Amino acid sequence: MELIEQLVSNLGIQEEQAKGGAGLLFQLAKDKLGEAEFAQVADCVPGMSSLLQAVPAASSGGGGMMGVLGGLSSAALGEQGSGMGDLLSLAGGFSKLDLSGDMIGQFLPIILSYVQSQGGDGVKGLLEQALK
Repeated sequence: MELIEQLVSNLGIQEEQAKGGAGLLFQLAKDKLGEAEFAQVADCVPGMSSLLQAVPAASSGGGGMMGVLGGLSSAALGEQGSGMGDLLSLAGGFSKLDLSGDMIGQFLPIILSYVQSQGGDGVKGLLEQALK
């Protein structure tokens, strides 16, 4: 999978970490985008279903303490805080992969660039909007 190879070589991480991290970001996009919009993104990424399956189990459900913190921040900050809750749950998922939370910012440009190269600016824009 070309995207995973790019993440591994650019970030110096293991293949499973690359799959799980990409899966976490795509799962967030799937949760935020409508079905038709996410299908446009998924069509540009071969093996999308295997990436979504690579998401660490607890982060897609309650997320343990990070999920609780994310839920609390969303509740406390309302709609404006939902981005913070997303960030906390992403960071929780990344920590389950033995990746630091600041790796999220390193995954994003690689994933966005890949999606743009496969699906063009429109699809990149959809994904970028979902991951803001």
